[in-house]
Amino acid sequence: MKTFFQFVLFMIIAILIILMAVILGDSGAWYFAWLIGTAMIVLISAAGGALLDAQDRQANGTAGIKHRDGA
Repeated sequence: MKTFFQFVLFMIIAILIILMAVILGDSGAWYFAWLIGTAMIVLISAAGGALLDAQDRQANGTAGIKHRDGA
């Protein structure tokens, strides 16, 4: 049943995207590139923040190791 609901959801999303493409016409490709670019900037920024956090933990000598005494 879960697969069926996922299929229905993706079909609704596909229909909405097709309708938006028809409405936007020639400028649809620009909006698509803008959305993809914005998503990539957010993902790359999040990955950079996670990498910086991991490097800080490694530099401080606390590479995710938890001690038994809670320190």
